[in-house]
Amino acid sequence: MSDADDARDIPPVVVEVVRGAPTEEELAAAIVVVSEEYAREAASATVPDDIVRSRWELHARGLRTPLNRAAGWNGFTG
Repeated sequence: MSDADDARDIPPVVVEVVRGAPTEEELAAAIVVVSEEYAREAASATVPDDIVRSRWELHARGLRTPLNRAAGWNGFTG
C-alpha cells in the first residue's frame, strides 16, 4: 500500500478551540500529536482475526438458556 492509499483511509480531523487562541503552529502540533497517539492506540487495541475457539467452547455455548430479562430482580426463585 502506498502513502497515498494510507492518506485516503484516515478520516479528516475536526478541531474546535473552546478556550484560548492557539497559533497555527501550536494547533498543527497538537493535531499531529493527538493523531499519532490515536493511530497507535487504535493499532494496538484491535483484536486479531484468527481467534481459535475450542470444541468445548463451541459446544458449551448451546447449553446455556437465555436470561429472562423481563423478570427483573423479583423473579429470583433460588
